[in-house]
Parts: sequence; structure tokens; C-alpha cells
Amino acid sequence: MSSNSKANNNSSSNGEKKQVVCVTGAGGFIGSWVVKELLLRGYHVRGTARDPADSKNAHLLELEGAEEKLSLCRADVLDIGSLRSAFSRCHGVFHVASPVSNDPDLVPVAVEGTRNVINAAADMGVRRVVFTSSYGAVHMNPNRSPDAVLDETCWSDYEYCKQTDNLYCCAKMMAEITATEEADKRGLEVAVVVPSMTMGPMLQQTLNFSSNHVTRYLMGTKWSYPNAVAAYVDVRDVARAHILVYERPDARGRYLCIGTVLHRAHLLQMLKDLFPQYPVTAKYATIILPVESI
Repeated sequence: MSSNSKANNNSSSNGEKKQVVCVTGAGGFIGSWVVKELLLRGYHVRGTARDPADSKNAHLLELEGAEEKLSLCRADVLDIGSLRSAFSRCHGVFHVASPVSNDPDLVPVAVEGTRNVINAAADMGVRRVVFTSSYGAVHMNPNRSPDAVLDETCWSDYEYCKQTDNLYCCAKMMAEITATEEADKRGLEVAVVVPSMTMGPMLQQTLNFSSNHVTRYLMGTKWSYPNAVAAYVDVRDVARAHILVYERPDARGRYLCIGTVLHRAHLLQMLKDLFPQYPVTAKYATIILPVESI
């Protein structure tokens, strides 16, 4: 079935039991799982992609319920008109789309793209938006006490992130702030999911950043590891968290999504035990590395 014919089917589905929702970045690691969980719950889903016909999105069409309840539409977060078309007759939007990169150009793109998503959603009468932030917007602050408990009130230090080339953290922080500020201006309900390093089974064919985080150690291409701890969460829990905050009318603000905290040495020992045939590194580095390098 073509994307256009699926879209037409979805247009008549508003009277069905479940709502029509849109997921930006539907073909990505987290986005794919959000789509999968929404379909399993009976939602009619529109997934955005720059090129819906690209083979990297083919896995979405194989998901359970996709033939009846999924349509893929062409949209770009920098093109507000394409977003308005994607959000037409949708009750909710899940803004998941975001590249993981330390490219300096990412910050203005992330901010402008998020502003477009919020305003397009408001223009089209969308009731509620769930925004995918990142733990990188929370924990990168050298002035915080080591004994301090991280919670939803914590923010990364923008200048520190910039100085240490953690520009992805800068982008997610500014995009999240933009989402909440624009939503307040437009009277739109918004809830923010803040996942830590997200691991788990991939639905997509291409290797994503957080999965590569482990692959580099297994393949011996990462020669050392930082003497530090990191927070991890299962991608399936992240997807379910998105839907939980969408379905709870009282859910507002930020929700940290963390499954466990491990020292990198502990993580690598787990990898050695599970995969003894791979050359997992045993050296650690004490220098501060950009998030993309860790």
C-alpha cells in the first residue's frame, strides 16, 4: 500500500477508538520504538521523514499494525509548511527528530526546528506535544557537587558544554527551552522526556550513536574509556515513557528516564563477560572528552 493511500485511510480514522498522532524522526532509534509502541496501543500514526521512500524507513512498514494504522509523510523541521501538513487533524505530536552530532550548526537548526514544530502544532490545533530531550541537557555542570542528586530541576552549564565541544548538549538544552517557551506562548500542552544513554535492540538498519557507543568497545576501535559513570536506559522504556506522559493529562514539565548508572569499567566488564571473543579495551583516560567521543 502506498504512503498516499495510507494517508487517505488515516484521514477517516478520527472516529476510531484511538487518536491520530504524528512522530517526527520516525525512522530513528527512539522514534522507531515510539511508533511501534503507539501502533501496539491502537493509535493511528503518521511518521515524518525527509524521504519516506528511503529504504532506511522500510522497517517501519513491517511493524505490527503498520499496514492499517501507519502512514509516512515527507516533512522537514526547517519547513514549517511541511510540518503543518503532517500535523493536520492530529491530536498529538511526538517530536523525537534530532541528529546526534557536535557540529556547531546543530544548535541553531535544533532551536529553529523545535520552534517550527511547536508553532505548526499550535496552528493545526494539536492538543499536546511530547518533546524528546536528552540527559546531556541535565548533567553537564562542573559546578554541581558530586554528592548532589540529579533531578528534573537540573540543567547543564551551557558555556561549559560549549568550551568542551559538547555542542549536542547545547543543542538539546536550547531546543528544550525553546519547546517549553513556545508552547507557553501558544497555549499548548507539552511534556518532556529526558532519556539518558539509550541502549537496546535496534529496529532500524543503520547503527545509531548510542549503539555505536558499545560497538566501538567491542570492535577494539575505542582504545580507552573515561574514568567516569554514565546513566543508561532501555529504548523500550523510553518509548513507553513517551506514551505514558502523552496519555496522562496532568503530565507537565520534565521527566528523567534512567534505568541504571554504571561506571564505564563496570560496563566494559559486562561486555567482556558476555562477549569474551571481542577485544574490549582495558585502559582508561582521565581527560574530558566530548559526548560524541565517549
